[in-house]
Amino acid sequence: MSRSSLALSNLRGIVIVIVLAFHSVLAYLASLPAAPYAFDLPPYRWQATPIIDPHRWFGFDLFCAWQDVSLMALMFLLSGIFVPASLRRKGSWVFLSDRFVRIGVPLAFVVAFIMPIAYYPAYSVSAADPGLEAFWRHWLALPFWSPGPQWFLWMLLALNVIAAGVHRLAPTWHERLSRQMTELGDRPVRFFLVLAGISALAYIPLALAYTPWAWTNVGPFSFQLCRPLHYLVYFFAGYMIGAHGLDRGLIACDGPLARHWRGWLVAALIGFVLWALPTSQMLGAGDAPLLVQFASGLGYVVACAAGCLCFLALCLRWTQARVRLLDSLSDNAYNMYLIHYVFVVWLQFAVLPLALFAIGKAAIVFAGTLAASWAVSVALGNALASQQVAQVKRWLGASFSGLKAPAMIKQDD
Repeated sequence: MSRSSLALSNLRGIVIVIVLAFHSVLAYLASLPAAPYAFDLPPYRWQATPIIDPHRWFGFDLFCAWQDVSLMALMFLLSGIFVPASLRRKGSWVFLSDRFVRIGVPLAFVVAFIMPIAYYPAYSVSAADPGLEAFWRHWLALPFWSPGPQWFLWMLLALNVIAAGVHRLAPTWHERLSRQMTELGDRPVRFFLVLAGISALAYIPLALAYTPWAWTNVGPFSFQLCRPLHYLVYFFAGYMIGAHGLDRGLIACDGPLARHWRGWLVAALIGFVLWALPTSQMLGAGDAPLLVQFASGLGYVVACAAGCLCFLALCLRWTQARVRLLDSLSDNAYNMYLIHYVFVVWLQFAVLPLALFAIGKAAIVFAGTLAASWAVSVALGNALASQQVAQVKRWLGASFSGLKAPAMIKQDD
């Protein structure tokens, strides 16, 4: 494995830990209302914060705000990096079939069966009748089937379909992207400006039209109205990086991005402030002036681009070595993402009556979620691997027995 591939693999392990931490602390934000959200009333905010704990800490608000700005965009960017090589190797149809099996099937299972279990505590904390039968009636009466955090996966699947379609219609497209990336790869500042500029065109008009916080639900699908095009930009920015190749250009471990990691850390902090200052004027203020809304949108795209490049720079500089812990986290990151939310919500529900400060509760929820989702993911992986090995052995046994008979007949003759 190349140094860049190893750094990106380690980054995947780090990102899943941040995702688990992000969801673990949502119940303890200082900005939450005093009472839990009503289960049956729009806009159904319990989907984002199923449990609201009376113990709060403002530091969690800052942490979640920073991650909300750049974490999801980074996940789309990382997902896009490895798509060009996979498309070249497999072709569009095999690539798509693999993606539907790898993403679509587990996604459908988790949304159909795991999400209702995960969201039961959100119903029970505000329900007159917390029984399971009553919960199921209320769940089925909702005008949608909540996917929870799995909205990311169906959007990722849709972007993979678009990438496969473009590859099918224009097979040399990745080569043109590679040439364009050659001009930007050794100039991270120029890449940052281009990325922020294009995402501004994709994000700001929708943010002004729908606000930065509005979500919509359609059946089992959910998304933030202002961000689909923004995430598309980051996915194909990753596609462009991957088309250019690893260990070169922007994601070279000895390249200018990695060498100037301190500068990108400062840029990420400045970008966050540029977003937070105008956005704070929009919270609870009704209709904020258009100039404030525009400044918030512009600050968002600047903070997002700077934050993503900061994550890349830090990992390219400091996580080039193989670490067994990060290897395991990286290998199990996908399965952990699929199943972690049920542990998050139920642990938040379990510690709700405890007279413990917010940091202590969040630590319990995070540690329990990390340990449980990691252990279950490893167990699932081992079970699937054992099943695959058994299938291979049966296949080999059948093949060898099929080869042995003709040899014996020939010998007898």
